[in-house]
Amino acid sequence: MKTTTLNRRSVLAGTATAAALTMLPRAALAKELLRMSTLGPGTSPNLVMTTFANIINRDLPDYEIQVNATGAATRHVLEVAKGKTALCMTSPALHALMSNQKAMFAKMDEAPELAKKLRAVLNFPMGVYHIAVYESSGITTLAQAKGKRVFLGPPGGAAFATMKRLFKDVAGLEEGTDYEAVKLGWDAAAASFQDGNLDVYCNPTNAPSPVLTQIAVTNPIRFLGIPEDQLDSEAVKALAGRPGFGLGTLPAGVYGDNQKNEGDTTTLRVTVGIVTNESADEQMIYDMTKAFYAGVAEMQDSAPWLKSISPEGAVADINMPLHPGALRALEELGVTIPEIARG
Repeated sequence: MKTTTLNRRSVLAGTATAAALTMLPRAALAKELLRMSTLGPGTSPNLVMTTFANIINRDLPDYEIQVNATGAATRHVLEVAKGKTALCMTSPALHALMSNQKAMFAKMDEAPELAKKLRAVLNFPMGVYHIAVYESSGITTLAQAKGKRVFLGPPGGAAFATMKRLFKDVAGLEEGTDYEAVKLGWDAAAASFQDGNLDVYCNPTNAPSPVLTQIAVTNPIRFLGIPEDQLDSEAVKALAGRPGFGLGTLPAGVYGDNQKNEGDTTTLRVTVGIVTNESADEQMIYDMTKAFYAGVAEMQDSAPWLKSISPEGAVADINMPLHPGALRALEELGVTIPEIARG
């Protein structure tokens, strides 16, 4: 596997390091070191993919996955396509943009060819877009974000592009003109919102989010959404109709008494997934896929959030071929495979 070779070379760089490794047991040398990139802590992908890594590291002794939780998904997916990283998070929407050389890939001529090198391992629900404000801010609609400091997502990422478009289509607000889009990573943005340095904080995640749950323990908060009279607009339909997207509901009260919404909030939902390079070893991906779902089944009683993760969900909203190893594993788990996922 190309990714494994590249990682092992980096591990073995330097005469001193190589000499030290010769003293290790043979079993230690046999372990494949694999890099997996995801979003930062506080996001659903980080939670799911860290669990994926922990299960693989526990149950498959031949492999060790090292999680990288910095940077944007846009960069991560390019690194996997180029064989520099073994696994990463992506989304159907991001794959469509890459394949069609649009948005953040518009100036990247090699993007469509790189997209062809990606293979899906499994999809899972990322959750719904939370657009959070403190109740004390007085902000109750997206239009009232005018003149405010807003975190849309890391710059250059899919979340940033999605929220930028939502604020424009629903409230008519232009990023950089009508409000300040604060350029931060996921970790820094969560901390900044907790410290009161952001007026509006956007995060696509399953509810209840650990970050927002912590805030809501001591602070009244409110979530902004898409007004009912705009749900049938062409702009909202186009936004929700993109690959992997749809309309979703953030229930009232899911964050307890300090959630001040009187009713449910309509927002966007999104599906994401784990991808690898087409050259990844088939048996390795097969073993990882089977081990992950076995581990999820074992852990669901102690981790209720895992109940949204299922083999059937592995092909939800899928718009790229499955890796042959994942395809074989999912078929054995009884999943009906869409034709597009067969390649």
